[in-house]
Amino acid sequence: MKKIILFAFTALLLTSACKKKKTCDENTVQAPETEITSLRNYLSANSIITKEDPRGFFYIITDSVFGSKPTTCDNIRIAYKGTLLNGSVFDQSNSATFTLSNLIAGWQQALPLIGIGGSIKLYLPPTLGYGDKASGSIPANSNLVFEIDLLGF
Repeated sequence: MKKIILFAFTALLLTSACKKKKTCDENTVQAPETEITSLRNYLSANSIITKEDPRGFFYIITDSVFGSKPTTCDNIRIAYKGTLLNGSVFDQSNSATFTLSNLIAGWQQALPLIGIGGSIKLYLPPTLGYGDKASGSIPANSNLVFEIDLLGF
């Protein structure tokens, strides 16, 4: 009987570990060069100076705090505003909580660049946003801009 209980407990631990690891893997999605070039051209034409991440997003860190930074496993609390390149706001919140692994690829990749109290402005190509599917007032294949303050995790 003890062997059966020990086996069941071990199986449960292994299953839990596998599930947790699967949801916490680093997001490695990369935007195609055509999307990166298009967004780069927009930024250049509008004299917006950013850093470029090799995965295809562009960003400006306005406040970076030293210390721990979130991973995709973490629940994050943020204030944010999302806009299209024309400035139309499609979503915003002063305080929202999400599991980072459940969010769009660009957020999963960019938010670990800042710590609690940090702020980042993201320019995301479609592949790192909502892709070729429309979402609410966001048209398919949209470049997106997000201003995000990391309040906690």
